[in-house]
Amino acid sequence: MNFVPTPMLAVSNAHHPLTIDAITENPLFAVALRNAALKLIAMHDAAPRIVRYTADMKRWLLTQAILAFHFETVTDPTKPSLSAANLITFIADSKVASRNTATAHLAEMRNYRLLVDATPEGDKRVRPLRIVDTAEGLIREWFDEHLKSLDTLDQGTRYLQSAADHRLLWYAQPRMSRSLFGDPNWCEPPEAVDAFVRTASGSNILHDVMSRLSPERLLEPKMSIGPLRIGELAKRYIISRSHAQRVFVRARNLGVIGWELPGNGGNFWISEMLIGDHRRWQASKFAAIDASFHWALQHLRGGN
Repeated sequence: MNFVPTPMLAVSNAHHPLTIDAITENPLFAVALRNAALKLIAMHDAAPRIVRYTADMKRWLLTQAILAFHFETVTDPTKPSLSAANLITFIADSKVASRNTATAHLAEMRNYRLLVDATPEGDKRVRPLRIVDTAEGLIREWFDEHLKSLDTLDQGTRYLQSAADHRLLWYAQPRMSRSLFGDPNWCEPPEAVDAFVRTASGSNILHDVMSRLSPERLLEPKMSIGPLRIGELAKRYIISRSHAQRVFVRARNLGVIGWELPGNGGNFWISEMLIGDHRRWQASKFAAIDASFHWALQHLRGGN
C-alpha cells in the first residue's frame, strides 16, 4: 500500500462533480459505460473466483462496505476496524443483507484469503481484519477504470491524479460506499435491471449483454445485438445453465429482452427501456464515485 508522494495534486479539469443528469445526458456516456463494462468483464476473466464477490447487488454492497472499513482504518487507525461485529452493525438498519449473510460473506472471503486477521488474538467476532494486496489491486483497477470513463465525459484528469497519488482511493472509496449504501437510486434498481442484478452473477451477465451494444447506434424499441447463447454465458461466468436461464426468463417475462426466433434462436435483442434504466442506474454510481473523488482530492489538498 505504498504510494509515490507528489509535490502537489493537480486540479481536475472539472471543477465540480458530474451529476446524474449531466452523466446520462452526455453523448459520450454510452461509450464510457461500454468501456467500463468491457474492463469489468476482463477482470472477471482474469480472476473469476475473486471478482464473483461483486457479481450481484448484495455481494457488491457487502464487499464495498468491507473495503470501506478497511480503507478508513488505513487512513485513520482510530476509526472502527473491519470486523464481523462492525460490519453487522453497519448493515443493521438496511435491507441489503441479513446478519447471517454478512457473516457468511466475510467467512467466504477469508477462506479465499482475500481477508486476513490483522491481529491473531481475540474473539473472531471483533477481531480486526484487513484486505490483502491482491484485493486492493483489484478494487484499484475497478476505481481507476471508472475514473477513466468519467474523464471520457469531460476530458478530465482523474485517472492521472489517481495514478500519481494512490491515497485518493483510500479516501474516496469509503465515502462512495457509504453514499451508495443509502442511495435508493442505486440500492433499489429499476425492475428491469433488478431482474439481473439481484441474482448470483447477474451483474456479470448484464455487463456482458450491454457491452455487445454499439454505443454509436440510435436507440430503437428493440436493439438487436446479434446471437447470444445462454450456455456460453453460463460457462464464462461459472454458473449453471439452469441458473442462467432463470435470469433470462425473469427479464423476458418483463418484456425487456428476447430472441427474434422461437427457442432462443436468431439475434438477441434488448429493449430501449432496459438500456435507459441501466444507464441511469449506472449514472448514480458514476456520480457517487465522482463526488467522492473530488472530496478526496480536496481533502488531500487541505481543503477540509
